[in-house]
Amino acid sequence: MKIPAITGIIRRRILLNYRIAPEVVKQVLPAPFRPKLVAGYAIAGICLIRLEAIRPKGMPGVFGLSSENSAHRIAVTWEDDSGPREGVFVPRRDTDSRLNSLAGGRIFPGVHHHSRFTVSDQDGRISLRVDANDHASPIVDLEVNETDGFPQGSIFKTLQESSKFFEGGCVGYSSRPDSCTLDGLLLEVADWRVSSVSVGYVNSAYFDDRSLFPKDRIKFDHALLMRDIRHEWHSEPTMNSAQSDRFFCNPRGIV
Repeated sequence: MKIPAITGIIRRRILLNYRIAPEVVKQVLPAPFRPKLVAGYAIAGICLIRLEAIRPKGMPGVFGLSSENSAHRIAVTWEDDSGPREGVFVPRRDTDSRLNSLAGGRIFPGVHHHSRFTVSDQDGRISLRVDANDHASPIVDLEVNETDGFPQGSIFKTLQESSKFFEGGCVGYSSRPDSCTLDGLLLEVADWRVSSVSVGYVNSAYFDDRSLFPKDRIKFDHALLMRDIRHEWHSEPTMNSAQSDRFFCNPRGIV
């Protein structure tokens, strides 16, 4: 699925990150992906991103669009003709933009569920809730506070170590409904900057599903925040899952 380069501003981006037993993550990944490990754990989470002035590259910003979006993602590795690769597999995307929802999976990579976002971002405190018609409980519900300290309990030793890990995962692949085709999207950020947030609470319809992620196999790790970052989106070549089984063509999750 080929699109022109898209540019805009990441006004706010929260990365909520979990550490999970790799054998559990393998059950929800399509081939050819494998979990990308840190100290023996798989890393997965949710990207909650407010985009502004989004438009084809070269078009004036006044014509750009804004939207709130979320993506459940799992850090992965794989190989292609160029050698080893890394990025994320995205089992679900949500957006408050009807245009994104209509275009996603058709003319823009990744199916986007049209959902309701309730956001408060004031004085360093951010609360955010995502509700969707196909789920009785919120897809995501959280509160975080900006802070200078990085949590000591994280599997990452420092903010810089965490930042480097997630900067390397800027290629995202999503499956199409009833298809083994995987659509790819590359996020390019010229000035990658993250800061720490403390988490008051976080709930996820996906990662709190104990039929997928048993309680003793998953733990919330830490969260990061990005603000006011110029960026571009570029298409990546599509891939086909090497598995013919529909379980892997349409992985278990909340798609």
